[in-house]
Amino acid sequence: MTDSLQISHATPPSPDLLIRDGVDGDSWDVIGLVAACWSEYPNCVLDIDGEVPYLRTVASAFAGWGGRFWVAEGGGRAVACVGCAPGGTPDELELRMLYVGRRWRKRGLGERLAALVEAEAGARAATSIVLWSDTRFKDAHRLYERLGYARGPTRELHDLSKTVEYRFRKSLP
Repeated sequence: MTDSLQISHATPPSPDLLIRDGVDGDSWDVIGLVAACWSEYPNCVLDIDGEVPYLRTVASAFAGWGGRFWVAEGGGRAVACVGCAPGGTPDELELRMLYVGRRWRKRGLGERLAALVEAEAGARAATSIVLWSDTRFKDAHRLYERLGYARGPTRELHDLSKTVEYRFRKSLP
């Protein structure tokens, strides 16, 4: 994260909050974080073995995809996360898994994590960032749109949750 990043916060971030590269040892915290976030929405089913086995070794998974993964640690646990990996075209980076625990929301943490992905995109000379977000995750959509992401078409995942996702895209300067 760049020191010059200026973000307004409804509530200031906790002084004991550390944003760092994720490691596989964070996987159980990340699984708990994803499960808690998904439980806020009807019919979101977290089937780790059947649909998202990479969560068991999340940092290695992102490294294997040519990406990066970060966690925000508060009180010795991962309380938020985000990752990125190469997108569908050589000039795209895909933002993935931006999750912030309920207690840590409205403090600018989602913005700070998205800024890490944008900085990584710049370092890779990407011209755009894309992401997919479940149509039920309306709070996340407001964040993405506030950060300059444009909502695009949908796709169906045909998973246990019957997920339909919006595609969001942001062009970079």
